[in-house]
Amino acid sequence: MASVTFDGVSKVYDNGFRAVDALDLEIRDGEFMVLVGPSGCGKTTALRMLAGLEEISEGELVIDDAVINEVAPQKRDIAMVFQNYALYPHLSVYDNMAYGLKIQKLGKSEIRQRVVEIAKVIGLEDLLDRKPKALSGGQRQRVAMGRAIVRRPKVFLMDEPLSNLDAKLRVQMRSEVARIQHELKATTVYVTHDQVEAMTMGDRVALMRRGVLQQVDSPMRLYNAPANLFVASFIGSPSMNLFEAKLERKNGHLVARIGDQVLRLEPEAMSEPAGLERYHDKTVALGIRPEHLEDATVETGAPSERRLHATVKTIEALGSELIAHLEIGGRPVLTEEVKEVAADLDDAMLTELETEVHDAKLPLVGRFDVASRARADASIEVVVDTSRVHFFDIDTGAAIAGHPVAAV
Repeated sequence: MASVTFDGVSKVYDNGFRAVDALDLEIRDGEFMVLVGPSGCGKTTALRMLAGLEEISEGELVIDDAVINEVAPQKRDIAMVFQNYALYPHLSVYDNMAYGLKIQKLGKSEIRQRVVEIAKVIGLEDLLDRKPKALSGGQRQRVAMGRAIVRRPKVFLMDEPLSNLDAKLRVQMRSEVARIQHELKATTVYVTHDQVEAMTMGDRVALMRRGVLQQVDSPMRLYNAPANLFVASFIGSPSMNLFEAKLERKNGHLVARIGDQVLRLEPEAMSEPAGLERYHDKTVALGIRPEHLEDATVETGAPSERRLHATVKTIEALGSELIAHLEIGGRPVLTEEVKEVAADLDDAMLTELETEVHDAKLPLVGRFDVASRARADASIEVVVDTSRVHFFDIDTGAAIAGHPVAAV
């Protein structure tokens, strides 16, 4: 296996469009790195440059200590798995997996040893004589992976390999792909637009926007300490609640004014409280994850300065929890980054946000305990875990005061 380094790598097309802009990214030996982002963010272009399918306009692409900018694709010792499987329909599973090894002119005994060994790892040892048409979608994807693995390349590239599977099979294959990768300790670069897939599979996740790397980190740190509004908006399902808040002082304490309501903050719970103090008397973007909101009838001991009055719009009962769609007075954050994510996820969501801002109403989503008795159209109090809120500069989008200390 090998390490991979993008050193200031860019892709600029003839019309001047920068699909990837000065990408700096180091992928460690044996690491499972996921490139994620909305459509058109540059993640697939970055993968294709690594594969040699796109020319590099600027910068250097390095595998181990060798610059591969001018190395032909077939000489890069890279194997790629596509979303459409690309299997030969007239060949058996065994022959599909063995095809690349035959091209390399390996001996029959070595080919059989490699194919059988990998077939056991990926659960295909009883299907080697079947043709692709006799396999399920998940089995076909395993064959495509096995064909790449038996070659023992330095790096595996996977371009949305699960996107053609149904939802249930996709969940199953996520864990299978991750298990196989960790078992083989194979350096892997995996591209997806699905942030849940990225969070559940990657050792680290690199989030891109408009060709620019926004943040690269472990999944939990990306979730708990987003570097900017775009990362905060994109990572998480349901998304982080983001709204405008003015930071003020009340009775010697820092508070956030949201519409006509006030939340007392806990700067001592922040990694860099001094950073938050600099925004006194200014409007910031305040973010709260849905799981950090609770019905006050469930969390009965919470003080009044941690509560918000809200109106229930709808309740989704999921068995283990309730997803509460609420509304409070205030203004949602509508920066370009937030609007871009909302439009990519759901055009109706963006329309709702833009409508609400004119009505001075703020949509709010909470993950409530099933003990909650909240009902549609009812007025309730919502408890906020103010030690877990996030702050962002509305003008730059950058995170303020680091992150909640307890969150990482």
